[in-house]
Amino acid sequence: MVNSSTKAKTAVTENNAKKVKKGLDWYYLQYCLVTGLYMVEPWERALFNIFVIVCFSIFIALEEVLEMSEGKVEILLKAVGDAPIMKQSKWVVDSKKTIAELTAFVRQYLKVDDGESVFLFVNQCFAPSPDQTLANLAECFASANCKLVLHYSKTSAWG
Repeated sequence: MVNSSTKAKTAVTENNAKKVKKGLDWYYLQYCLVTGLYMVEPWERALFNIFVIVCFSIFIALEEVLEMSEGKVEILLKAVGDAPIMKQSKWVVDSKKTIAELTAFVRQYLKVDDGESVFLFVNQCFAPSPDQTLANLAECFASANCKLVLHYSKTSAWG
C-alpha cells in the first residue's frame, strides 16, 4: 500500500526530473551551438562537457539545499545548571514554531514533571517571550554558521 508521503516524494521527484530535463535541453542547445558553429576540437568538446556537467550539478545541489532549508531553523540546545543533557542537541525545526511550542517539546523530551519549570535563553542573556517565533529569533540572533543557540535550564539563570 502506497502512503501519501510516498506519493508526495514521487511527485517531487517527477517535478525535479522535469526541471532537470528543461535545464538539460538548454545546455544541449548551447552545446550544439558551440560545436556546430565553431567546429571545436574533441578535447575542447570534452572540456565543455565537463564544465556543463559541473555547473549543472552545482546548480541542482544548491537548489535542493535551498528547498530543504526553506522554512526551517537549525537549533542547538545546550543544558545549563542542573538541567539534564539531551542526547541529541542539534535540531531542525519549523521556523513558524514559537518559543512556547519549543519549550513544550523540551519538557516532553526531558520528561520534566509538571511542577518543575523549563526556561529557554538566547545568547546566555535573556529569555524570549513565549509568542516569539523561531524565524524571528534566528534572523536576529543566529550565529555565523546559521545556528540558533538556545540554552535551557530548570532555574532562571540569566533572565
